[in-house]
Amino acid sequence: MKSFKVIIFCLLFAGCQFSEKKSIAEKSFSGQPGEVKLIVLAPGHFHADLLQKSKINEINDSVYVYARQGKEVDQYLARIQSYNNRSENPTQWKEIVYKGEDFLEKMISDKNGNVVVLAGNNKEKTKYILKSVSAGLNVLSDKPMAINKENFELLEQAYDSAQAHHVMLYDIMTERYDILNIVEQKLINNEDVFGKLREGNEDEPAISMESVHHFYKEVSGKPLIRPAWYYDVEQQGEGIADVTTHLIDLVNWKCFPEESLDYKKDINVLSARHWATDLSLEDYSRSTKMDSFPNYLKKYVEDSKLKVFANGTINYRVKEVNVSLKVIWNYKAPEGGGDTFSAYVKGSKASLKTVQDSSNNFVKQLYIERVKSVDKDKFEAALEQAELEIQKDYPLVKIKPSSSEKGKYLVDIPVQAREGHESHFGYVAQEFFDYLIEGKMPQREISNTLAKYYITTSALELAKK
Repeated sequence: MKSFKVIIFCLLFAGCQFSEKKSIAEKSFSGQPGEVKLIVLAPGHFHADLLQKSKINEINDSVYVYARQGKEVDQYLARIQSYNNRSENPTQWKEIVYKGEDFLEKMISDKNGNVVVLAGNNKEKTKYILKSVSAGLNVLSDKPMAINKENFELLEQAYDSAQAHHVMLYDIMTERYDILNIVEQKLINNEDVFGKLREGNEDEPAISMESVHHFYKEVSGKPLIRPAWYYDVEQQGEGIADVTTHLIDLVNWKCFPEESLDYKKDINVLSARHWATDLSLEDYSRSTKMDSFPNYLKKYVEDSKLKVFANGTINYRVKEVNVSLKVIWNYKAPEGGGDTFSAYVKGSKASLKTVQDSSNNFVKQLYIERVKSVDKDKFEAALEQAELEIQKDYPLVKIKPSSSEKGKYLVDIPVQAREGHESHFGYVAQEFFDYLIEGKMPQREISNTLAKYYITTSALELAKK
């Protein structure tokens, strides 16, 4: 009798195991056309529609949209309609829309899709992420996924919940697909050229990056209209909790490409500061098409100027390597100007320098600077070999000695070999879909994402002190 009970227990246990495996299998993806059914939740940023700018084979033409009534969802739908109506390569999206205050609860109860896309107001985004994965839905989220310490704690819960519910959560990091960044990653990890990454110190870091952006800009010849909440750091996030997510991701991806970083052991946030950009009501109105500051912004207004804490610096250490980041938001670029970027990564044999400014017509350029003590002939032989390796994937890329400075080389990436920022969203989506088909995501994608948001949210706490 006892043995019979044991047999029954084993059969029941096996049945439960089979049931669980069946449940997981039912959620799995095979890569068939239209298998990915998008749910666009609370769209409030133009990134929400970029996955739909061109047809992606895996994405179903029927897209479910859940949002509050308002301009933001209407603008999203108008952009989708423009993709459907264009003369060249029109899309065929069928948007099935629900508008109401209970949009989140309705989305979870309906469960009409299998991948939630989030790009909008960042104040509630982490909550939406947690609710979605806990409902058994995969999430593809625009940055930032957390803008303060409370959000970071929710994000940790979200990753735990995603694992428990056998779904995936992925951060849209488009900069990894910029050809300049891809080539730089190859060079950093070429020991014959770069050597070993230096450690530096807080005053002279091994890695430094500075990114300058502008609130008012034109996209495709038209002013980019910002939502009113974009200027509220409690809803959008401060600059050091927003733009720096891309910078930290590039540090991890380029310099520690196969490593899983543990923020509790490998990260030490050393210092941070922040300061405001002052906007007049005229500046604000021009950017938002609103004629007055809403009530939630009035606490930031001093002497008729809206103070937006969009600027900041972060100094941190990853393992023994010192990193310095700086982000600046001006209102508008000077005539003929644009966003700028600079970066410096120091190796024992060479350093890599990225420059984007007026000298290059605001096109990013990558330079290699040989350390003076390194033998010139051996170094250039290593460069030639590196060039050949790079050209296997990117045949138009060449490495040329600088005509103006000894020991400096230009990594020449022709404009025709470069793709725009918007095209990178499709690559991110494809990477995510590949993970869904494989049924797993590398652990480093999770741990390094948590390390990234630990840095940003810890830095914000320091800056506020």
